[in-house]
Amino acid sequence: MVKFRFVVLACAVLAAPVLLRAQREKIPPDDLDIVEKNWPDAKKSNTGIRYIVEEAGMGPVINAGDIVTVDYTGRFLNGKIFDHHTDNIIHPFSFRVGRGIVIEGWDQILQLMSPGAKWLIIVPPELAYGRRGSPPRIPADATLVFEIEVVNVKRDT
Repeated sequence: MVKFRFVVLACAVLAAPVLLRAQREKIPPDDLDIVEKNWPDAKKSNTGIRYIVEEAGMGPVINAGDIVTVDYTGRFLNGKIFDHHTDNIIHPFSFRVGRGIVIEGWDQILQLMSPGAKWLIIVPPELAYGRRGSPPRIPADATLVFEIEVVNVKRDT
């Protein structure tokens, strides 16, 4: 009986890192290979979003409820652009953070950024458009890459 318990315990200890990684990793395995090859220095948020700080920005981080104006370019992992917005003079892209107006990955990562910050972010499917995608431009289960620059922040008072 003691020998059996030892074998079970040994198997559990050996399998734990693989199982824990599988639970935490939200980027599909094939996509993860591409991400790790193209952006090996990307950091990982506690929710599974990968990011690279290109410009840190200044001041306090953005909070839920703040209204942000951003420039962005959205790409697939193959580099093909599916969306972009860089005209903040005539048609600014502004929204209130943390209200579900944009994909969940944006609502989460923006709360780590400061005004003036420019980050490259890699959003796993479940924090983007998930299984449904956003036809016709974004297929189901797509890992998305964005360059986001925070142009302005209006604090929620």
